[in-house]
Amino acid sequence: MIRARHIALRHSVLLAAVLALGIVVAPGVSHARGKTLARSMQNLILFPFDLALSPYVGGKAVFLAWKDSDDTKAVKYGYAPFAPIWGISVQAGASIIRGVAGALELLPGLVLLPFDAEMDPLYDLPETQPALVDQEAGPVRFKFGIDYLAPSE
Repeated sequence: MIRARHIALRHSVLLAAVLALGIVVAPGVSHARGKTLARSMQNLILFPFDLALSPYVGGKAVFLAWKDSDDTKAVKYGYAPFAPIWGISVQAGASIIRGVAGALELLPGLVLLPFDAEMDPLYDLPETQPALVDQEAGPVRFKFGIDYLAPSE
């Protein structure tokens, strides 16, 4: 009987401590903007579209650079077979890095949600580079088909 009271007292003290901690730690009025979380989700959701469009975007960027270059014809035609492979590979790799950055920003985005704080982007190229699709719908920005080979804006 004494043991049962001791266990009940221990559970009551533990419950009171957890409730007190919850009251102390819980935010009052939240002014969260959720920018980090939104950016993370956008990167996670849209990186497959970037990856799928890599052959088109990479090929287009390489072709335009090839056409506008002032190199000799020998250099231009020597470059032509290998440049698309390089351009498409860079586009695909940058798309995968976008997805990894989105995954890495997810937990900090959730942690920062109740606080008035944001985190700088781990990978800011999706925000600074031109894209095939760049539309804003309220707080969400749909940007994919990003040209990672273009100079930053």
